[in-house]
Amino acid sequence: MTKKNLIGGEWRGSDDVMEARFPYDGSLVDAVSMANANDMNDAMAAATDGFEITRALPSHRRSEILTNMVGLLRERFDEVVEAMILEGGKNRKTAIGETTRALETLKVSAEEARRIGGEVFSLDWTAAGANRQGFTRRQPVGTVLGITPFNYPVNLACHKIGPAIAAGNPIIIKPAEKTPLSTVILAEIVLEAGFPPQAFSMLNAWGPDSEMMAADPRVKMISFTGSGAVGWMLKSKAGQKKVTLELGGNAGVIVHNDADLADAAGQAAAGAFANAGQNCISVQRLLIQRDVFEDFTDLFVDEVRALKVGDPRDPAVDIGPMISLRDAERAEAWVHEAQKAGASVLVGGAREGAMFPPTVMTETAPDMRVNCEEVFAPVITVSPYESWDDAVAMINDSPYGLQAGVFTNDVKRIMDAWERVEVGGLHINNVSTFRVDHMPYGGVKASGYGREGIKYAIEDMTELRLMTLNLR
Repeated sequence: MTKKNLIGGEWRGSDDVMEARFPYDGSLVDAVSMANANDMNDAMAAATDGFEITRALPSHRRSEILTNMVGLLRERFDEVVEAMILEGGKNRKTAIGETTRALETLKVSAEEARRIGGEVFSLDWTAAGANRQGFTRRQPVGTVLGITPFNYPVNLACHKIGPAIAAGNPIIIKPAEKTPLSTVILAEIVLEAGFPPQAFSMLNAWGPDSEMMAADPRVKMISFTGSGAVGWMLKSKAGQKKVTLELGGNAGVIVHNDADLADAAGQAAAGAFANAGQNCISVQRLLIQRDVFEDFTDLFVDEVRALKVGDPRDPAVDIGPMISLRDAERAEAWVHEAQKAGASVLVGGAREGAMFPPTVMTETAPDMRVNCEEVFAPVITVSPYESWDDAVAMINDSPYGLQAGVFTNDVKRIMDAWERVEVGGLHINNVSTFRVDHMPYGGVKASGYGREGIKYAIEDMTELRLMTLNLR
């Protein structure tokens, strides 16, 4: 049966239907109705009405709704895992890991719903403030439009739904066209958990069609995770509304000569090729101090060769297909382009359909697309550097600045990296792929602005309101 859209508590179909196919073999999985302009208008109208309900919900009730969602998601855990495997080709290990993380994201959201408070402070720092007190509280901002990508469709949806509910906001969630099915399950969970139905909509829609919501004044805040081109375009249409953008990167990791090379190699292999490299914080550029370059590269290649590629339904498989044949062809073209310009491939590089094996490249130049753009595929470059200053310059030689990793045991270098590496998150003796869902997560430069991580997302989804009291 064709999946429908949820619009203010009403499940609604349409004549425009999109097929969802298994990226591994192209087989038909399901079909979904695609929302039209009338559906979007109705969703925004319902959310506007729903805001009068959600803004009045006490914190204990918001927390209870989110706790209910945790229980319901746990009950449907296996169903969500299977949906992600089939809609996006995510390997079983990663799908299980993502669903586990989504549970934690909702748990933390339930806890943070009870912690939204304010401050009381004296204003008598100057004579004008004598005998006056100041108070602040956080107010929900209004309708949130959450737009999610294909690579982590469940946890990243929870990173928008959870904080929005915790803050007392209505939310309209628009999943990526390529992974529509798992979010339908989440929508069912939100309703069953007791969130006011007017205040929640889930719209499968073509990207260009949904731009109207970004420009509509009834939407008060946009939380977008996806490509830079789309993110910056939406920001240009957003007008006065609040916007947070998580737009990916081409993360670098430095391995200095005092590091544990075996540990760094193992982490880098996992961090570069998880989810077939379709991760905005995947390790894309490995920068290795020249003294240990050969030793590290040998260890790293061994780790990569041990990864199993195949049917993502197989629990033993580490790497499944890319999201589409087109994306795999693009990755292959970038690798071949670099080879023609003088780069070498140590492992991988040969595509079979949408399957692209883990690929390790050396002798690349900074201006090759496999280095300077976001490859978003199981492709990594390994380059030597001479001095510490060279390494910092190389890692910063990027339009992006989401996350980075540094492997060293030297405290001075660690503190210097924290000062000089231009990223939103720096991980010491961890790869760039490290993320715990309650930490502040976001980037600088072309990687966007604003932060996910429930506490920090709630700050973006609320407004700080001041009241002063004259005690005379």
